[in-house]
Amino acid sequence: MPDRRVRLRVDDHIADARLLDTPAADAVWEALPLRTTVSIWGDEIYGNIGLDVSPPPGATDVAAVGDLAIWPPGRALCIFFGPTPASHGAEPRAASPIAPVGQIENPDASALRRVRSGATLTIEAVDELQA
Repeated sequence: MPDRRVRLRVDDHIADARLLDTPAADAVWEALPLRTTVSIWGDEIYGNIGLDVSPPPGATDVAAVGDLAIWPPGRALCIFFGPTPASHGAEPRAASPIAPVGQIENPDASALRRVRSGATLTIEAVDELQA
């Protein structure tokens, strides 16, 4: 599988991420570029990107800091960077099982906490020449 890198831009924050080799990540890659208005749920940024994706068998609602995932009920891309209202302790946790799609390189939780609902998130492929 080729290295699939994406760039996320929201407000003045830019983050690069690598997509996984999963059907959900394939769907994201094929739909690029994506643009959505985001909402905030604890330390999670999410926005509807219009993709119908099912969680993989055995999927969980627990994520890691920096994880990107699709939350199927909301057709939303989620960026996890800390606890949410569903968390038990410090781990990021979605409202229901998610489909993992990638991981942010060097997530900056303090910058992500400054993002507010209503901001625009843009996700684009990173050209290999720019990498």
